[in-house]
Amino acid sequence: MDMAAAKMIGAGLAMFALLGVGIGLGNIFSSLISSIARNPSAKNDIFPIGMIGFALTESIALLAFVVAMIILFK
Repeated sequence: MDMAAAKMIGAGLAMFALLGVGIGLGNIFSSLISSIARNPSAKNDIFPIGMIGFALTESIALLAFVVAMIILFK
């Protein structure tokens, strides 16, 4: 197998993490909207926790992207 082709396959496989990140972000914001709709007075307590969850989940996407770029260009 050609080395360039192996790099492309490896980078593509590294990006499969984005599938899980997309599902996770959907779950986080779905739960956030549902919980705020059920108890609007608790928005100030719930919203920061949702944003922390968003940031942590998005960091996995950035890590997968960096790994894919390292595979491609190293």
